[in-house]
Amino acid sequence: MLNLLSLLGIAGLCFVAWLGSEDRRQVPWKLMFWGVGIQLALGLFIFRFPLTRDIVVWLSGLLNALIDASEAGAEFLFGPILVPDLGASVGPQGAGRWIARALTPPFTPVPGDRLGVDNLGLGYIFAFRALPQVIFFAAIFNLLYNLGVIQPIVRVFARFFRSVMNISGAESLAGAANIFVGIESAIAIKPFLVNMTRSELCAILASCFGSIASTVLGLYAGFLRGIFPAISGHLMSASVLTIPAAFVMAKILVPEKDIPETLGKVPAMINAEEEKQGPMDALILGALDGVKLAVGIAASLIAILGLVALLNLIFGSLASLQNSDMAMLQIIGQAFSVITLDNITGALFLPLTFLTGVSLDWNELWTSSVLIGQRLLKTAIPPYVALAGLSAEGALSDRALVIISYVLCGFAHVPSVGIFVGGLAGLVPSRRKDISSLGWKALWAGTLATLMTGSVAGLYFYEGTTVLGR
Repeated sequence: MLNLLSLLGIAGLCFVAWLGSEDRRQVPWKLMFWGVGIQLALGLFIFRFPLTRDIVVWLSGLLNALIDASEAGAEFLFGPILVPDLGASVGPQGAGRWIARALTPPFTPVPGDRLGVDNLGLGYIFAFRALPQVIFFAAIFNLLYNLGVIQPIVRVFARFFRSVMNISGAESLAGAANIFVGIESAIAIKPFLVNMTRSELCAILASCFGSIASTVLGLYAGFLRGIFPAISGHLMSASVLTIPAAFVMAKILVPEKDIPETLGKVPAMINAEEEKQGPMDALILGALDGVKLAVGIAASLIAILGLVALLNLIFGSLASLQNSDMAMLQIIGQAFSVITLDNITGALFLPLTFLTGVSLDWNELWTSSVLIGQRLLKTAIPPYVALAGLSAEGALSDRALVIISYVLCGFAHVPSVGIFVGGLAGLVPSRRKDISSLGWKALWAGTLATLMTGSVAGLYFYEGTTVLGR
């Protein structure tokens, strides 16, 4: 029944997108059918075919090895106390449970933990263990890009998307590049941006919001691999699955009314820098870019989580009015006793979460909706951390773990609007007005795309599968 609900949810999410379309009479039926068909075909291979399912698990092992390697430099700088080996200290399952305990200060080690610091909390792990992974992955990806390893893979995906979905070559190239990078993907098509249609610009932004860059893949995977060993491969799979979904949602919201300049052809990729770097230069420059990204992530979390805490403090102050002697103030206080930003976003995403087929149990459905809703304001990092803790404690089923992992795999949150809209507008200032007007539509398209990807995961998931890699 849940798998059937996930299948119906795919159609339901397309209908939700259609309700917000700029022109409901121009439904891109062919593109929609092919885009959904690509997702269904890829999902079938990822979840149901033993060979390809094992490949995803193997890919996860390879990526996990890279994550482990990334910690060597961090441990050398900060030492084993600030960069503890959770897997060795508490075991794969214990790592998830340790995160769950770290979420509730004060941190208190239990027998068997060998972390060595009584007050060690999740903040230490994030700052000294997770952020260095961003730097390492940025360096490795920049090296591979400089060596020409990434470009052929991007062009294969670009040609596939263009030929099957009949979209323009420029937007298919940008979408394919988004599997590996973020807004940097637009650099590859910079010469074509000035003449792009509004629909193309929306599709490019939607693919940015819907997928994740390889630089943060290790960061997200690090939170979950203790309880979901194959998470790394599945995050990569989710990023691929979401690209056609992003095109579908963007074309429904902003239908194509003009003829794109690059229709029928995939342009050559344009390098961000004209001069080719040496391998060591590429590695170091990639690491420096990773430092900027890591600092940006940390700064965003400090600002956003601080603002969320401030708003919840205001709500909490209003909730204290329920102890007032005045009846009117008591009513206001009782109302705000349940009003928090998490509950607000959880309620907004509840119908959409239901369409993914995550669960029919109310408590699990509500918890899932709150986690998915948190991403809108807090980015994907806090909900991924909370997902690890809840799953380790048995509060969420394996089905919910998989579906939520796929849904959260994207940059579909408010903090990214300024990054993607500003970054794209900076490449083509003459289209700034169009790009700014499309920013929120693209965010909505990216959000629906990640939910559709979660529905595909729910459609093929079945209990007892080895898809988690355990």
